[in-house]
Amino acid sequence: MLKHNEVNPLAVFGLRRVEHCPPHFTQVLFDTYTNEKVFTDWIYSHLTGRFYYGDWYQNENNKNSMTRCAAFEEPGEASYFSLVLDTINRIEVY
Repeated sequence: MLKHNEVNPLAVFGLRRVEHCPPHFTQVLFDTYTNEKVFTDWIYSHLTGRFYYGDWYQNENNKNSMTRCAAFEEPGEASYFSLVLDTINRIEVY
């Protein structure tokens, strides 16, 4: 991470965020209460591996629903994100 004076090659070449969710990524599904930039900024500054962030569509009992999905190549990063999700995903009241 750059804040520790270490350059991440994936970040230099713009390869950290992927546009599709590969099957080997560990997924975290959740509803959002804030905007996408809050999540991606936190991921870029606290984690080092590749990730996916986007919409996730489900069909349960013939009922379609959409949630957000953050998926990580390293399972430990998915666990860390899950633990701090409550502090990142807050309703913004002005």
